[in-house]
Amino acid sequence: MINYTKRKENFLTPEKAATFLPVLISSFISIFIIIFFAIPQYNKSNKVNSELSDLKNKKDNLENLKLQYEIINQKFSKLNKEKAMLIELISGTSNLETLLSKLGELSKRNNIKFVSIIPKEIKPFINENVQQNNNAEVNLILDPFLVEGTKKYLIEFTFKTEFINLLSFLRELEFQENLILLDDIKIKLNNEKIKKNEGKPLYINLIMTTYGKL
Repeated sequence: MINYTKRKENFLTPEKAATFLPVLISSFISIFIIIFFAIPQYNKSNKVNSELSDLKNKKDNLENLKLQYEIINQKFSKLNKEKAMLIELISGTSNLETLLSKLGELSKRNNIKFVSIIPKEIKPFINENVQQNNNAEVNLILDPFLVEGTKKYLIEFTFKTEFINLLSFLRELEFQENLILLDDIKIKLNNEKIKKNEGKPLYINLIMTTYGKL
């Protein structure tokens, strides 16, 4: 018992206490600084570095996005120009009234006598996906000339003329700026009395399809 007490007293000598106490205190202070100051500062520094890295990546991506935007914008402008050219090629620059006026001039020049002009139908462009959704059970025949920005006119014409004049009239129709399609052409002899030196008059009925801008 006496030996244990002596050893304990020898272990806790003032000299040893003077040596270990500052080390122990400095260790606690160091741990305190690390836990409450160093680690938060380190985490904050990592967060700032991460934000700076993100900003740098965003800046690099912004340049790439800007370049992609310019490329897409150029392609979009090109597509718009091609679309405008396609619409003008199909519908021309004149409207339906101007076209009908032109047909009147052609008819006079080729001795065409109109009996009736009946508008049959006007079809605006409808997106193919919308058509399929609205007509899921119907087999649709899509018109390749009816494009976005145009509408289709179906007009029934009935007129009288001679065969030679009919050919001349049809040839001149081919050179009009509007796209003109003729369908369901019916030709029969006119039973009216004719004068001498006149050709046999024909009675013609047809459906004309043409296209205009919306």
